[in-house]
Amino acid sequence: MPRMLDVSEDVRAEIGDEEADRLLAGLNAPGSYDCTSCRTPGDSEQERTSTVLFVGDETAVLAFAHATCIPSQVVQVAEEQLQGAVRSITGEEPRIPGAAPQQAVLGVTSGLILIDGEVHPALVVEPTAPIARPGTTGSGGDDFLPLLIEQGFLPVTDVSRRPSQLPGWSVLVAMGQLHAVLQPGTGGGSPVAWWQAHQPLQVTEGWRTAASRTRTVLVFAAPVGSIGQQPREDLLRDALEKAAAGGRLVAAAMPLAGT
Repeated sequence: MPRMLDVSEDVRAEIGDEEADRLLAGLNAPGSYDCTSCRTPGDSEQERTSTVLFVGDETAVLAFAHATCIPSQVVQVAEEQLQGAVRSITGEEPRIPGAAPQQAVLGVTSGLILIDGEVHPALVVEPTAPIARPGTTGSGGDDFLPLLIEQGFLPVTDVSRRPSQLPGWSVLVAMGQLHAVLQPGTGGGSPVAWWQAHQPLQVTEGWRTAASRTRTVLVFAAPVGSIGQQPREDLLRDALEKAAAGGRLVAAAMPLAGT
């Protein structure tokens, strides 16, 4: 039976017309699946389904997602990171590039930040362990902030000043849920996920309203142990200010992608 599959032009270009047509005809596509975004069951015979292709240097993994969660797309990952993507597909926590041997995971918290009398939607990113440069053992210390600065994030000395825009990066929100932080693809290709939610994160109505108004999200990042889980936004602001005062905070403004 034909499946209700969405196969993007990027995915078709990677897998070829013949394989794409076989998928659309229902020959190689599963009827039921676990959505690679929200991890809940899906049925390609009953609901629109996106094909998501994780591509490494030599191998690729095809996954499926509700079309209401994420669009059909190609997600570029380094070959050594592809197993992390596979673990994410199979339900384990996603791992982040350059993690130390204990395999850190990025924790992401949403909140509202007041700057110049205007409320801005913000994300705060903090790993669960120190981050090492790819190919190193991590003995040189935590490289999380230096790696982000090399990507274009800027050190924060004053939380009350709006961070500058980071070209090519964006925050993906779909159906009122946070799905990913996207970075530019290599060689000017399609954006790839720098961070992707294991399960789409709910954000408050106030956060959605602010994001719809500004169409921009402020993304703050700090090393492990700098911010923590704060139960109130005033406490989150205090933690951000303390991290900034200690030289342990970077930030960037990113356009909102999605709805």
